[in-house]
Amino acid sequence: MQTSRWMMIGVVLALQIVMGGLSSAMAGPATDSIKGTIDEVLRILNDKELKAPARLEDRRQRLEKVVAQRFDYPEMSRRSLGAQWNQLSDKDKQEFVDLFRTLLTNTYADRVETYSGEGVQYLNERTEKEYAEVRTKVLSGKTEIPMDYRLLNKSNDWHVYDVVVDGVSLVNNYRGQFTKILHTSSYPELVDQLRKKSDKIKAP
Repeated sequence: MQTSRWMMIGVVLALQIVMGGLSSAMAGPATDSIKGTIDEVLRILNDKELKAPARLEDRRQRLEKVVAQRFDYPEMSRRSLGAQWNQLSDKDKQEFVDLFRTLLTNTYADRVETYSGEGVQYLNERTEKEYAEVRTKVLSGKTEIPMDYRLLNKSNDWHVYDVVVDGVSLVNNYRGQFTKILHTSSYPELVDQLRKKSDKIKAP
C-alpha cells in the first residue's frame, strides 16, 4: 500500500528540523506549535546520551511520543478510512488507529534519525476558525518541494491531521488505497494487511 511518491512522507519531520523562519509578525499559533515540536525532536536527536547504541530504542520511543502529541492520529485515521469509519465499533476504531499510527510512525522513524541537514522555509500561515494550514518549502540541493501542514485546533492546541507534499495529500493518498481494497475485498482484509505490515515493522 505504498507508492514511491509517499516515501517523501517518511522524511516529513526529518526535513523540518532546520527551519528558515517567518518573521514574528507572520508566524502564528499553528506555526509556533509545529516549531515547538521540531525543537523537541531536535533536542532528542542531539542528546549525546541517547545516541549510545543501548539507548536507541529509548530515543525512538521519545521521538514517537513527541510526534504523537502533535499529530492527531485518530483524525488522520478517520479521514483516511472515509465512510467506513462510521460503521466501526469503538473497539474497531481504536484498532485501526493503532495500526495506522504504526504504519506512519515507522515510515519516518528511521529517516528522522539519519537527518542530513536539508533546509526548510516557512511561507505563510492561514487560519479559518478551528482550521489552519502552515505552508513550507523544503530545500534539498537545487530542488524545492512544497510541503504544507493542515491542522485542527482541539482543546486550545493545534494538531496535524494531514500533510500535503508537492500538492498531494497524505490523507487522500491513503484514502484512495484503502477505498480500493474495500471495493475489491473487505474491511477485514484491509485490517489484515495493515496488521501484517505492523507485525513486520515490529519484528526484531
